[in-house]
Amino acid sequence: MAQYIVTGGTPLKGHVDISGNKNSILPLMAASVIASGPVTLKNVPGIKDVAVLSDILTSLGAKITHQDHILTIDPTGIKSSTVDPTLSQKLRASIILLGPLLARFRKVSLGFPGGDVIGKRAIGTHLDGLAAYGSHFDIVDTTITGSLSKSPTQNVEVFLDEASVTATENALIMAASQPVTSVIDNAACEPHVVDLANFLCELGANIEGVGSNRLIITGTTSPKTANYTVGPDYIDAGTFAIAAAATGGQISISPVCQADMRMILLYLSRLGVKHSWTKYDTLEIYPSDLSVDSEKIGLRQKFQTRTWPGFPTDLMSPLIILATQAKGSVLLHDWMYETRMFFTDKLVSMGANITLCDPHRVIVTGPTPLHGRHTASPDIRAGMSLLIASLCAQGESTIDHAHLIERGYEDPVSRFASLGAKIQRTDTHD
Repeated sequence: MAQYIVTGGTPLKGHVDISGNKNSILPLMAASVIASGPVTLKNVPGIKDVAVLSDILTSLGAKITHQDHILTIDPTGIKSSTVDPTLSQKLRASIILLGPLLARFRKVSLGFPGGDVIGKRAIGTHLDGLAAYGSHFDIVDTTITGSLSKSPTQNVEVFLDEASVTATENALIMAASQPVTSVIDNAACEPHVVDLANFLCELGANIEGVGSNRLIITGTTSPKTANYTVGPDYIDAGTFAIAAAATGGQISISPVCQADMRMILLYLSRLGVKHSWTKYDTLEIYPSDLSVDSEKIGLRQKFQTRTWPGFPTDLMSPLIILATQAKGSVLLHDWMYETRMFFTDKLVSMGANITLCDPHRVIVTGPTPLHGRHTASPDIRAGMSLLIASLCAQGESTIDHAHLIERGYEDPVSRFASLGAKIQRTDTHD
């Protein structure tokens, strides 16, 4: 078991390089299944989830090389459409293999995805989107099996009952490999969906409406190869911005896409965080007097996750830490995951003033001094939030199951240490 040992109380200072988008690389790897030859992906984040999906693709027959943030995937040797359940259970994102394996083999068998325990993710939207192409699915125990009898001969219309990112990606990959024009309405439009759409265009698809909720895709039955650079991770950037602000530090962050940061910086500004763009791709966070008007126009300030371009759910947990260090009382609401907020009991043990209203909402009143504690990471984002809380706290903190943080963040120990944080990683056999 990996542990982080953190001595808090030191403001972060310096510069941090932002990794490639964690939420982009996994669907890009999955989409490589439909390519006609080797695919090269650059700016690949060094995270555990990439290693797990590499193992899955290798088990299907792909050849993969990975060096210096460059990943090459040769899918020509893939002969199986059956994903080992013991591997799929290690990765929530393994659901993204439904579309590409169906598109290539007209059949798929996939164990229910595992991964973080932040709440249930229904797969109905995925199955409905793929069913529009004539796919049929059966679920027996913990295995999903699907089949596609023939390719569609008429144009396909897909309406997603929710703007699910991975359901959009599954439908998008399927659409890109079919010899018809597809329209996907109520599509997700996050930056990682844009990355996937641009990648599929390199493979030979024609896609209109990229970055919007309506995608028009003309597929290709002879996908090409591709050489693609993953975009920067705005969640990674937002996490370090929050960590700097919460510790009273000053850091620069790059590369960052300004358009991706608009809602994130709007919320940080409402908590008093001062920032500027010193270059077109470089964000500076300054020491700030953190406070919020808790009764603005007679209403309690509310910070709520929303579909893109709203505030991303992956940053709600770190935002809670920032709120503990800001003067005032705020409501934080994540409608998506019913157990996202449950880690806050660990923050209360560190001294935070947090009221859990229900599984989706908390009220945070600050500022409160935090104190070092021995805690454990329940998932990627909550684990990173406990790390940020430990950086703010007085005294020493120990975070168990730190490997979960590394599933989604590249080398957090070295990157925080480069900013002056007192942090080390240990392994224990307990």
